[in-house]
Amino acid sequence: MREQGARLPYGLAEVIGASMVPTLYHGDQLLVRYGAQIRPGHVVVLRHPFQQDLLIVKRTVERREGGWWVLGDNVFAESDSRMFGTVPEAMVLARVLGRFRPPREVRSQGSLWAVLGWAVSSLRPVSSLRPVRSERS
Repeated sequence: MREQGARLPYGLAEVIGASMVPTLYHGDQLLVRYGAQIRPGHVVVLRHPFQQDLLIVKRTVERREGGWWVLGDNVFAESDSRMFGTVPEAMVLARVLGRFRPPREVRSQGSLWAVLGWAVSSLRPVSSLRPVRSERS
């Protein structure tokens, strides 16, 4: 995701990797809101605490002393607070509002049913109601 100079309240990001499966998949496009209020259960874009030029997508679990405890939805991916600890509030940049899947398969199939199927399934809000794992370090 690129940061904008004169920051607009909304932006786009692309998911790379599988740490948020089954909620988000590699290649999903995200609509994000900068400066949105964050609560436990929200999916957010944040700076990686050890590599601050890297932006990552995680789910907030709880607010702790020093910031947010964040986890990926994929229990097998460990690049989250279990590895790097609490994330300072200032490093949480945006809340994910929704996702859409690019029409890669539609172009190759080209049928009306493929296009309609993609249109129905591609746009989706990102829920904050997913059960949250509360794993403590």
